[in-house]
Amino acid sequence: MPETRNLCAQLPLDLHQRVCEAREQSGLTTAQYITNLLIEYYEMKENGGKTIMANNNGSRTMAFQIGEDLFQRIKAHLECETARTGRKLTQREFVLGLIEEALSEAERQAGASPCEAAETEGGSQEQDAPSQGGEEACEGETGLPASQDE
Repeated sequence: MPETRNLCAQLPLDLHQRVCEAREQSGLTTAQYITNLLIEYYEMKENGGKTIMANNNGSRTMAFQIGEDLFQRIKAHLECETARTGRKLTQREFVLGLIEEALSEAERQAGASPCEAAETEGGSQEQDAPSQGGEEACEGETGLPASQDE
């Protein structure tokens, strides 16, 4: 483990709140989160201001916007589950769990995953548009990452 040193800074309250919320969503400790921010910042400076997304572990980023009402419902649910279980449930864990449950159910109803069926019918092909049957195209052999705390 590399030698470390403490770094303290006074922040405006609104910035502190933003950092705390983002850190909680990431599931990282404050030290890990701030270290990652600083590393990303200096890497971005070295790359002429361009952000380079690391893809070391085979995971992919999925981002989307939701309405404020739904966001508040999710936030309230996460707080209730955290209080009920005594363990913090992150947004990431919650959403990945829902996606995995929905995919498992769809695969169970179909008898096999759509990707497995496509592979047995002549190999997997990457597509950008939905197939003609109304099903979404599968993306290569890259699956969803397992739910994990990081």
